[in-house]
Amino acid sequence: MNTSRLQKLFIDGQAGKLEAVLGEPPCAPKGIAVIAHPHPLHGGTMDNKVVHTIFTTLLELEFIVVKFNFRGVGQSEGHFDHGLGEIADAITITQAIRNRFDNHLIALPLLLAGFSFGGGIQLHVAEKLDPKFLILVAPSVAKLNAPPVPQSTQCALIIQGDKDDIVLPSTVLAWATPKSQPVVFVPGAGHFFHGKLTILKQVIHSIFSKK
Repeated sequence: MNTSRLQKLFIDGQAGKLEAVLGEPPCAPKGIAVIAHPHPLHGGTMDNKVVHTIFTTLLELEFIVVKFNFRGVGQSEGHFDHGLGEIADAITITQAIRNRFDNHLIALPLLLAGFSFGGGIQLHVAEKLDPKFLILVAPSVAKLNAPPVPQSTQCALIIQGDKDDIVLPSTVLAWATPKSQPVVFVPGAGHFFHGKLTILKQVIHSIFSKK
């Protein structure tokens, strides 16, 4: 029986309170995972189905997992800030969750995950927080001028649909090529992975069940 605990939280951010959902596995956690959602001005929220799939998969894989709404989304206070404020939001959430568990769980590995806009944001966050793991699904690398994966990151899983017409596969490849960053392509998958969420889950399991 799955006895994972889910809890809604509000965390103080630069622009006001940030709405989040925290999931804790029933056993000793493998790490802390923070997931960022798609573009706030295009309907992106932490309830997005790709974000939900990443959340539930990482919880199954025994990570402490948090997803959150950027400023101005859902019950999070503030207004859209063109990426800069959203980077700060992701850092605030990550530090708050790490502080929450530092008292009795020291130095848990950090995993940053994001979908679309959230993926681009997490690459900027990774520059500052030095995660051990990254999971980026159709990351918006071009529009957010995203940096490469940090050299210190031990495992970066980049997943891209080859039929994506929002984050074009060519832009992800152009970002990945200078550093020879591997990218996993899902044949037939569009941007929102309609009909492909099970495959998305399987790909994450195939990599992180061994961590």
